[in-house]
Amino acid sequence: MGCNCFGASTIGRKKRSTLQHQNGIDEEILGSINVFSYKELSSATDDFHLSKKIGRGGFGIVYKGILENGTKVAVKKLSTESKQGLREFLTEIKTISNVKHPNLVELIGCCVEGAHRILVYEYVENKSLDQALLVKRSADINLDWGKRSAICRGVASGLAFLHEEVVPHIVHRDIKAGNILLDKEFNPKIGDFGLAKLFPDNITHISTRIAGTTGYLAPEYAFGGQLTMKADVYSFGVLILEIISGSSSSKANWGGKEKSLLEWAWELHEKGKLMELVDPDLGEFPEQEVTRYMKVAFFCTQAVASRRPLMSQVVGMLSKNTRLNEKLLSAPGFFQNGGSSSKKSSTESTSYQMSSVPLTITRVTPR
Repeated sequence: MGCNCFGASTIGRKKRSTLQHQNGIDEEILGSINVFSYKELSSATDDFHLSKKIGRGGFGIVYKGILENGTKVAVKKLSTESKQGLREFLTEIKTISNVKHPNLVELIGCCVEGAHRILVYEYVENKSLDQALLVKRSADINLDWGKRSAICRGVASGLAFLHEEVVPHIVHRDIKAGNILLDKEFNPKIGDFGLAKLFPDNITHISTRIAGTTGYLAPEYAFGGQLTMKADVYSFGVLILEIISGSSSSKANWGGKEKSLLEWAWELHEKGKLMELVDPDLGEFPEQEVTRYMKVAFFCTQAVASRRPLMSQVVGMLSKNTRLNEKLLSAPGFFQNGGSSSKKSSTESTSYQMSSVPLTITRVTPR
């Protein structure tokens, strides 16, 4: 969806002009940002009516909206006001809106009227991956292996773009099924990238139901707030296992015991029983390829962050039928049974551990 279809709005032009005159914002900062009025977005969402709500994340609530010209949009009403000034906020929005990739949700505009901070995104038809796969399995949605493997590859491609091609590089911080949206062809699009900079240091978006559990968090991030691209790589590895198992990583009882999804998957790997993790509803699938995807997940979730591959390498590992060098694979960083401790796996590396009962992280080390 291109941005230019919104730029001709009379309301948009007036709003841009008002912003420029009242706040001293020059045209260079506004750039190609589409500015919507609060009234316009309120009308598009029936005054942000509950029936229009299509999602909720740590950054705010998302509503389905229909603009006056009939265009469907996703309207994210941010839950907290940024500490940044208007100029800095718009600069960040401009940066995000210029980041374009087939596997990233496109930001098409914003509202910065009064205390309101609202983002307007392209509308993605099949909502989020967690709704399609993990929460509400719809009878008319059949995520066979072809679709699931394409979702894995698409998310990897989008992350590689954020990590290695966008300047400055973007660490997402919240890769999870709820932030992966599916278009009408079930192509994945990563949402909420780049938003962390818009919030105060003591506000974190990893306090939501799924992202706030230990299941997605890299150990170095959960324990020490060490945020690098490798934390995103870890989360992506967990996401692969969710896509293959058809179950959420927030589930704390795997194999009849208090184990995380990752811990249970690794145990099955060591026992040579990885196929037991595969979603029974998957239907027919190429066993060798599915096994390779799960092993890629293990490479992504190794306890030592420096051993995890770059996302561009992950794209290659998923896309090519190559034999993985499992001699380089060390144990994952996972969480189990009360308190942080260390444990040696049958492979050489130390795994970080803590309770796999869902844990909400309400604060991390400031950026």
